Amino acid sequence: MAEDFVCSRCGRKHEGLITDQAYKLPDDVWSISESERAEKARFDSDLCQFGERFFIPGLLLVPFSDQPDAFGWGVWVEVELSVFKRYLELYEADGSHEPPHRGVLANDILGYPSSLGAEVAINFMAAAERPLVSVLGQNGGHLAEEQQRGMSDARYHQILDLIASREGVGAGLVC
Repeated sequence: MAEDFVCSRCGRKHEGLITDQAYKLPDDVWSISESERAEKARFDSDLCQFGERFFIPGLLLVPFSDQPDAFGWGVWVEVELSVFKRYLELYEADGSHEPPHRGVLANDILGYPSSLGAEVAINFMAAAERPLVSVLGQNGGHLAEEQQRGMSDARYHQILDLIASREGVGAGLVC
């Protein structure tokens, strides 16, 4: 596996292995045609509304167990309207004092087949920082386990292989 990569977002070459991936949109929004998406959903990189469903982006960190740092998944979380509104109120403010909010993962994360729909806690952060997302309980399966205990180097390379196999397939992933 190459020790550098070309970023699908900025087009530049970066040294080292990929340590983060993000989903462009919630899976239910990404899966519809582009014309239908433009008609039925309102979205940008910070918010998404699909009918009466509301989504916010977040950062789900899975720590490495064999090295420092973590793998960051940029995910979308479906939230109640009240949480969506609170996120908007705090968008340019420090929301780190807020108690955690609840939501469910709106992406099927590569390598974690039971992730879609997993219940999560959302911790708002300082202005311009994505909320941190933590999988709750056993409903998150292997993702919840690895978020708690860490991801081995072997598992990390397995995830990298999955990402490489999905490039250009329209998975809605960007680095």
